[in-house]
Amino acid sequence: MAAGVDAPSSEAIQRVRAAVHTAVVGRDEAVDQILIGILADGHLLLEDLPGLGKTLIAKSFAAALGLAFQRIQFTGDLLPHDILGTEIFDVTHGTFVFRPGPVFANILLADEINRAPPKVQSALLEAMQEYQVTSERTTHPLERPFLVLATQNPLELEGTYPLPEAQIDRFLLRVSVGYPTPQEEREILRRRAERKQDAAPVPTVLAPGEFLRMQRAVEEVELDASVEGYLVDLVRATRADPRAEVGASPRGSLGLARAARAHALVHGRDFVLPDDVKTIAGPALAHRITVLPEPWIRGTRGIDIVRSALEHTAVPKTR
Repeated sequence: MAAGVDAPSSEAIQRVRAAVHTAVVGRDEAVDQILIGILADGHLLLEDLPGLGKTLIAKSFAAALGLAFQRIQFTGDLLPHDILGTEIFDVTHGTFVFRPGPVFANILLADEINRAPPKVQSALLEAMQEYQVTSERTTHPLERPFLVLATQNPLELEGTYPLPEAQIDRFLLRVSVGYPTPQEEREILRRRAERKQDAAPVPTVLAPGEFLRMQRAVEEVELDASVEGYLVDLVRATRADPRAEVGASPRGSLGLARAARAHALVHGRDFVLPDDVKTIAGPALAHRITVLPEPWIRGTRGIDIVRSALEHTAVPKTR
């Protein structure tokens, strides 16, 4: 552990990891990326095929962190007020009062977010960016932390809608869960047989206020000027790629910096290395890139443009 690193936060990170893995078998890379995202105070998009444990991972993190949790199953008939809340008439006082929706939570699991039409998806935009909900002419602040963990099925599946680009850009990281290894899949079956039930209980391992202190520790991680320059060059390289219609935005630069700081903290350091930036660049930038139609048809995706940027951007020497 590097000198000056927040030791209590490092110890708490290990507790959270261990608690999540009481329910989630393997998927170490996905679990670490989600942990990095929530420490960096970012919203996360978990994208993969159905049945790979996206919802289980999200619920496990909420339980381990001990934060107020709500889940919304997105469907084609969902309406914006089902998420945000609505004004109802109070007969006793003769006035309208606001009844909060499930968005008023610390962690909101937006399950299968792309099964709802764009109008419903966009209802979350203000909450995700401004941390508030506007109903009629009244603004209601959301309690911090407020994190959206959204699961998304591939667009090739029936009954899905593409997320608006403005909303995709508000997700700090896009995480792919992937299939378990054969050994992990056997362990999943063994644990299910031992529990004799589907639900896998996850202990709460953080005291009230401890998670916010961990998030503040991320802000104290040093980002050297040379590493910052490397980060900016990397993001700008995604814009210069001839296959990209739109490269990563300045919001992508800010998000990558936050995620790199969190990556360093998770790995026991109070300073960012170029390797932190390289490791988290794909999840932080790929979903923010729009590929031109012709390269897209040939199979080019945002992650390919990020990989190319990583290959062609000079890495600074650090102490």
